Amino acid sequence: MARSAEKAMTALARFRRMKMEEGKVVERRPYIASDCDNLQKAEKWRRQILGEISRKVAQIQNAGLIDHQIRDLNDDINKLLREKKHWEDRIIELGGPNYKRIGPRMLDHEGKTVPGNRGYKYFGAAKDLPGVRELFQRDAPSKKRKTRGQLMRNLDADYYGYRDEDDGVLVPLEKEVEAKLIAEAVEEWKASHENDTANITEITSKEEDIYATDNPEVLGEQYEADEGKPGFVAHVPVPSQKEVEDALLRRKKRELLEQYASETLQMQSSDARTLLGI
Repeated sequence: MARSAEKAMTALARFRRMKMEEGKVVERRPYIASDCDNLQKAEKWRRQILGEISRKVAQIQNAGLIDHQIRDLNDDINKLLREKKHWEDRIIELGGPNYKRIGPRMLDHEGKTVPGNRGYKYFGAAKDLPGVRELFQRDAPSKKRKTRGQLMRNLDADYYGYRDEDDGVLVPLEKEVEAKLIAEAVEEWKASHENDTANITEITSKEEDIYATDNPEVLGEQYEADEGKPGFVAHVPVPSQKEVEDALLRRKKRELLEQYASETLQMQSSDARTLLGI
């Protein structure tokens, strides 16, 4: 019954439309956009297509429609979108405005394209059809993770805290806290060492200068400096100038002997020095 009622309503609608259009010349839209050579008519057909797309997009939002009705509406919308592009290209060829740049794109953006299937879009309830929903969930592109270089690109000295003291607020606060902590530490040290102060003073007053003694084993040999200069005390044996000259002379003789004398002569000289006790 429902199907017959729908047919009757469709037939009635057609009859009323026919009666209203009696006496009028009904001009049909050309099947191919290149057959139109009039710019005003081309813009008229484009506006007509936009109206049809708007009506079908509003109809496809109804999720209560049957699946095949939703699919047919979605196919019609995609067909009209392709036809709209052809008419926009034809308008440009006829010297009209470029509607691809200045025209509204709201209807195009309402559709959703399956990844990997460019050109065909799903509108309204068509996106929830069996099989289509799985395509969107399966082929949805995952969010690309940023590389280490991209993360480090926007980092500067502020991120590492190098310029925290340039605000003019942090340094005075740090100085105030530092002075307070130092004062507390000094007071705590004085309180804990109050009894030891007297003992430290007494021990310091009893300390003796070890360099003031006359013991030669402690002082070593004392030398007098030139006039107007203080003397000094040597705590280790210091050779005299004569001993230094004799040592240098012996080393020079030994070097010359090793350089020019033979091994036999060196051995004889060494034996002779040993016998003489030199």
